[in-house]
Amino acid sequence: MNIKQAKDYIKNSVNLYLKKDEFGEYRVPVVRQRPIFLLGAPGIGKTAIMEQIAQELGIALVAYSMTHHTRQSALGLPFITEKNYGGKTVSVSEYTMSEIIASVYEAMEQSGMREGILFLDEINCVSETLAPSMLQFLQYKVFGRHQVPEGWVIVTAGNPPEYNKSVREFDVVTYDRLKVLSVEPDFGVWKAYAVERRLHNAIVNYLDLKKEHFYVMEMTTKGRSYVTARGWEDLSEVLYLYEEEELPVEETLVGQYLRNDRVVKEFTAYYDLYVKYKKDYRIEEILAGCPSVQAIARAKEAAFDERLSLLGMLLDKVQADMSDVCGQADYLSDLRNPLKTIKASGDVTIEQVIARLDKLAEGRKKQMEALQMANSLSDADRRKHRKVLRFLEGRRKELFVGDVGEYAGVTDITTGEGAFAYLKQQYDAEVAKLRRETSAVQEELHFLFAFAEEAFAEGNEMLILVTELTVNRASARFIATFGSPDYQRHNQELMLSERQDDLKAQIAALELE
Repeated sequence: MNIKQAKDYIKNSVNLYLKKDEFGEYRVPVVRQRPIFLLGAPGIGKTAIMEQIAQELGIALVAYSMTHHTRQSALGLPFITEKNYGGKTVSVSEYTMSEIIASVYEAMEQSGMREGILFLDEINCVSETLAPSMLQFLQYKVFGRHQVPEGWVIVTAGNPPEYNKSVREFDVVTYDRLKVLSVEPDFGVWKAYAVERRLHNAIVNYLDLKKEHFYVMEMTTKGRSYVTARGWEDLSEVLYLYEEEELPVEETLVGQYLRNDRVVKEFTAYYDLYVKYKKDYRIEEILAGCPSVQAIARAKEAAFDERLSLLGMLLDKVQADMSDVCGQADYLSDLRNPLKTIKASGDVTIEQVIARLDKLAEGRKKQMEALQMANSLSDADRRKHRKVLRFLEGRRKELFVGDVGEYAGVTDITTGEGAFAYLKQQYDAEVAKLRRETSAVQEELHFLFAFAEEAFAEGNEMLILVTELTVNRASARFIATFGSPDYQRHNQELMLSERQDDLKAQIAALELE
């Protein structure tokens, strides 16, 4: 299966394991909650999907790599204590709590979440001294003498032995206590993730043309040669930084992330070409509705791979702007709740409003810290919470020092009513700004379709454009919320064309030879 299928399966399993009966007892007893063993090549996103699952289910996540654990750190250290048996005091051996189990309790204390996932990576690389204890752990969820808290599901992961010399093959007894999922690299699934996470468009475009370079594992005379999804994602981060600093991107840099000479050479050459395309076509002018005559003429005559790269650059900019608008809409929607709280409070003085802002900001900080401690805070939610905090703290400071400038309709800023009127005006200003940004993105999308119509007519590029806008979460949401006549028109036309092709195929199938 691919990593998305594995994610869906694990998410469903965790949901089932956490399902309770009418008395609040877990339907699946702990001893029957088989840990999931995610087996797959390195760098395909095993850890990433665990973070996504925890965020989507709203539960905590504690992750550990088992490669560095000794028997003592995993099971606990022995110490001598005294106990009384039948009136007689004796010295007995006890064990401190396992570092791993203690981390689960720590996450529960700091986040307030009572349910979560304990994710143990590289579980098939445990030391020889720890291996015998793993069988007990996998079945009874016990390390040493301490059990994993109720409500915590165990998911494990590891690499096949061909990728890791430290791997210890599990025997049948161990496998019989696991739910094993074998995961293979899948570019289509990774591409959806890459676009949503805004990985560098040069990488996405290159892999669209060279899908066989997405994941490479080879043995050469120099040793193992490899390219992984993790390598592409890390390279994306550094490309953005190099572009900000206007540093040259050379093979030496690319080779630090992609350990395959052929892929390094071809991607570096493509990146140079990508930068040239971006400069020659002037993407900003196209999306502003004023493409040059030269750009249109060149696009008409360009080879398919150049057209695909150009379309990717245009989509990258528009979808990024759509994502920003959707993120801003989420922030403003979330900000309404604290503003409603202030309005409903009936505070009569500015000092009371300031105190209310302080309390709301402090509550928001604690909410973020709890989610962070539980590893259950997504990047999108982090940005949203920070924006809300920035608004609350910024307006609080302005009210406190009296630096509110000119504002219409507020006659006395010293009253609670006047202070709230100021807050509402600032909120309304941000809503108005969002409307302007939304209109600007709608125009960009219109100009993108206009350029595609003129440069590509109704070729495969238009089909790709409509498809990418449909499958991308941000663009699909933007279009569903704010609309796009160009998208609707071309989508209907392409669907009609598909129906006609289906009819022709059915007629052809009925013809007698």
